[in-house]
Amino acid sequence: MLKIAIVLLLIAVIVSLFSGLFFLIHDGGKSRRVVNSLAIRVALSVILLALLLIALWSGSITLNPTP
Repeated sequence: MLKIAIVLLLIAVIVSLFSGLFFLIHDGGKSRRVVNSLAIRVALSVILLALLLIALWSGSITLNPTP
């Protein structure tokens, strides 16, 4: 369950990154949509980092998996 949430959050961060790039190119950086996209990306990244730490702490994921 945590692995799916981590992958979905990573995809959301990447989508937010490209939407910010699109807004920057399309608007020329003159609207607040680029700033809003950056704020969303930062929030999603913080949630992703927290979820990764929780998954590591609970043992759902490991840094060096044993075969």
